[in-house]
Amino acid sequence: MKRFVAGVVFGACLLGLSFPVMGAEKAPHVIGAVFSVTGGASFLGEPERNTAKMVEEWVNGAGGIQGHPLKVIVEDSKSDEGQAVLAVRKLLDLDKDKVLAIIGPSTTGESMAVAPIMEKAKTPLISCAAALSIVTPKEELDRILAAKTFEMPKKQNPWIFKTAQTDTSAVEAIYDYMQKKKITKVAIITVTAAFGDFGRQELKRAAPGYGISIVADERYGPKDSDMTAQLTKIKGTDAQALINWSVGPPQVLVTKNWKQLGMTIPLYQSHGFGSKRNIELAGEAAEGVLCPLGHIIVAEKVKADHPQKAVIMKYKTEYEKRFKTDVSSFGGYAHDAIYLLVDALKAVGPDRGKMRDYLEAKVKSWPGVSGVFNLSPQDHTGLKKDAFVMIQVKNNDWTFAD
Repeated sequence: MKRFVAGVVFGACLLGLSFPVMGAEKAPHVIGAVFSVTGGASFLGEPERNTAKMVEEWVNGAGGIQGHPLKVIVEDSKSDEGQAVLAVRKLLDLDKDKVLAIIGPSTTGESMAVAPIMEKAKTPLISCAAALSIVTPKEELDRILAAKTFEMPKKQNPWIFKTAQTDTSAVEAIYDYMQKKKITKVAIITVTAAFGDFGRQELKRAAPGYGISIVADERYGPKDSDMTAQLTKIKGTDAQALINWSVGPPQVLVTKNWKQLGMTIPLYQSHGFGSKRNIELAGEAAEGVLCPLGHIIVAEKVKADHPQKAVIMKYKTEYEKRFKTDVSSFGGYAHDAIYLLVDALKAVGPDRGKMRDYLEAKVKSWPGVSGVFNLSPQDHTGLKKDAFVMIQVKNNDWTFAD
């Protein structure tokens, strides 16, 4: 019988006929990824790229998505908005591997640049950047900023989601902590880039609701090499604390200048400070710095019954074992983005519209690295201020703030 079947198949091949092969691999489900693997924001994009490929292996090692392998195609934006746009267009125009969704980019500016393209293509984007403006229509942002009270959006950009905790939540976490410390006068210093612009807006917008006055508002360029002049002005005010809003090298420069000037008021950084590399680069100057970060930073210290505990411990352990470096908040954004899409694919299959609808309506109490997600038509981030814990640098390491 076996010889007969083999003969039939051999004969069919000679005749140019084809038969389905038992156990043949199903077509992959393809996800695009645009990260700042190189360039000024590589400290964000490199761990995101590493995480994306690691999760791809995990998913496929577990049998894929209902037998379909997961394929993640990573493009390097080189930390440039124009390159991010080109990378997204390239992924959307692929002839062979049609992407079902894209994760990234790594920064707010890049994400803002590509969001309209994704909306037009009606393809889900899950950004790995922070600003509320990424997922919120401009007219809605304008309404919020014009309001006299602290308000949240009532609608979101239909095809755009994100996994980084918002700048709004980070501001709330900082101001909550300041209230406990009876801090009522603060100075802010922010970078003149998209992340700094939106952080500055939120810092100013939320302050009155917490009984906080902003007594100094200084700015600096993303390529500035010294912020001593701005900090000297702040030192001459009655500010009780200093908040810096930037990511990457500027955070380190502000930290060093703050220490060099002998400023005695505490320094708060944005959630963009969530890489151990920042502590290493700032050296002794980083001691005492405060910032709101996700639970991944202190994974071992999180209580055993916390809903994120298993997720963050697996991710931290496997990432550090494989890449021989400390885990950061940023790779976690890519981890959560891919797994959200994997769950959508398992539930509704490779249909972009149904995937979008699933993300918006079905992701409830979903534990990720960045927090416990609850997405809705009014909230395409799904995280609140409780996704953060206040962290302080002590002895060159992260610890819970007092």
